[in-house]
Amino acid sequence: MGITILRSVRTADHPERFDLIIKDGIIAEKSAAGTACGDEILDCSDLFVSSGWIDMHVHAMESYRPYGDEIDEIGVRQGVTTIVDAGSCGADDIGKLAELSKITATRVLAFLNISRIGLGERQDELSSAGWIDERTIEASIRELGSFIVGLKARMSRSVVKDEGIRPLHMARSMSDKTGLPLMVHIGSGPPEIEEVLNLLQSKDIITHYLNGKENNILDGKGEVLPAFLAAIKRGVHLDVGHGTASFSYQVAERVKKSGIHPDTISSDIYRGNRINGPVHSLAEVMSKFLLLGYSLTDIVNAVTVKAATWLKRPELGRIQVGDKANLTLFRLVQGQYVLADSMGEIRSTQTIIETKGAIIGDKFYS
Repeated sequence: MGITILRSVRTADHPERFDLIIKDGIIAEKSAAGTACGDEILDCSDLFVSSGWIDMHVHAMESYRPYGDEIDEIGVRQGVTTIVDAGSCGADDIGKLAELSKITATRVLAFLNISRIGLGERQDELSSAGWIDERTIEASIRELGSFIVGLKARMSRSVVKDEGIRPLHMARSMSDKTGLPLMVHIGSGPPEIEEVLNLLQSKDIITHYLNGKENNILDGKGEVLPAFLAAIKRGVHLDVGHGTASFSYQVAERVKKSGIHPDTISSDIYRGNRINGPVHSLAEVMSKFLLLGYSLTDIVNAVTVKAATWLKRPELGRIQVGDKANLTLFRLVQGQYVLADSMGEIRSTQTIIETKGAIIGDKFYS
């Protein structure tokens, strides 16, 4: 406890440096750079500060293989103060994830997989309608309340098998009944991408939308599908969800050229792609968008303001006097770097984003 000064820090959207004063874990004041006094002074003269980063798509159930990881390993140790588990758990295990979240430094929220078995033992969790149990979904929502932010359906051929589009119709019905939006994973078909897009509504999320698989959002000429444009017009939210197999530089460039940009940038991180790539961290995924020509301000907004707005927790996306400190410190590093997408394409860049720590209340994590 006491007074901590972030000396000569700046934000991505404003060049002027300032001192940020944190008193007993609360943002107390901003003052001119170099003027504030405190018990601990952190030299931030080469750093940026933002509200704590939010990763909207992770897999954080530690015991799951392959799609799991330690919460704080993909959270505060990477400068990410809030993670949103993207449907690792169905009703069978979502309570266990909620209990784990109570003993971690990282804030955890979750999408509930519409299949009660989730990703714990197998990855074809929507291949049998018998695993989609409306009663257990409703019970989980009643029990866990705001911990659950939406419902998740993975609409890939390997997940649904012979069930096709049927699980998404079931998810749509449960979303309408519960009032919780859907996060829908798109991948190899069938079902065809147009079938999936046509069922999405305002505030639903389409994740992996920049994947390079055949069943993606581009037609044979490389143009954006009309069904995708119609979904955006209805208010469907675009989430990157990079992952091991779901981000293509070439698709991202074509979509950017068409004037369509991500709402949120997320990693789809879990133990395997954190250690072995191509994800490694949310910061590395953000660096790829810097490489693609996005501004630092837009990139940071995608993991702060826009994510917080979708979550209906605006306080998570701001730096405001009187609020509990919820901050990420980061910098731009110059050098020679190579960054790979999920298709195996490797590109060179001279600038990457590197986190230097997270502050939650009166605690600093690095």
